[in-house]
Amino acid sequence: MSMPVDTPLPATPLRSARSLHRFANPGRFLRLSRQVFPWLMSTGWLLTVIGLVWGLLFAPADWQQGDASRIMYIHVPSAWLASAGYFSLAVASFVSLVWRHPLADIAAVEIAPVGAGFTALCLATGSLWGKPMWGAWWVWDARLTSVLVLFFLYLGHITLVRAFDDPTRGYRAGAILALVGVINLPIIKFSVDWWNTLHQPASIGLTGSPTIASSMLWPLLVCTIGYTLLFAALSVGRMRAAVMERRIRALLMARATSDMEAFS
Repeated sequence: MSMPVDTPLPATPLRSARSLHRFANPGRFLRLSRQVFPWLMSTGWLLTVIGLVWGLLFAPADWQQGDASRIMYIHVPSAWLASAGYFSLAVASFVSLVWRHPLADIAAVEIAPVGAGFTALCLATGSLWGKPMWGAWWVWDARLTSVLVLFFLYLGHITLVRAFDDPTRGYRAGAILALVGVINLPIIKFSVDWWNTLHQPASIGLTGSPTIASSMLWPLLVCTIGYTLLFAALSVGRMRAAVMERRIRALLMARATSDMEAFS
């Protein structure tokens, strides 16, 4: 029985890979990102400022922790993006290893410094929060220690991809490290449930209602969305710069080659 001409072909791994590479075209990425980047950056900054002003100046203080709890409007979104950024890094690494995605290596290389920055912000604000609550800047708590390990994983990836003369070997080594480090993400998430820790449990979960008052929840959600858009904008901006740098380097190499051939 023949298939009608206008019937779409069934999805196959080969067709999926071809579609993936089609959307990974550097020229197409530059055109699309040129339109998306300003919206991500401007909306991210707008929501972040609104959320911070709302949370720091107008939201009520926690009845138990007082004004010290206001640092959560910086700490909690940073903690969320520390883990979410590493998951994005691992996804890019997986795509790079399996499908040799043209932009996957660039995405992994450029996401890592952004994720490391947000993880450092998470650790710094956590210490500022911990001092009045626990009486110490740092304790070897399960949650704090696992986030510190995450920070070192980011730094390890940043260092490893630049440790080889052959960039391809560096990308492969960094991708393997990123995938191995994924095991730390559930440890971060469930550390407060698996061990007796000083860190408070999550106030917002996928199941059940939030344990935080709505007057504090809404500015926190606005901050989180704003931070997430800024993370995406910074990653896309770095990727755009990396793609254009490679194009300029390729043009310079081609010009140098043509000049050498002209003089020979």
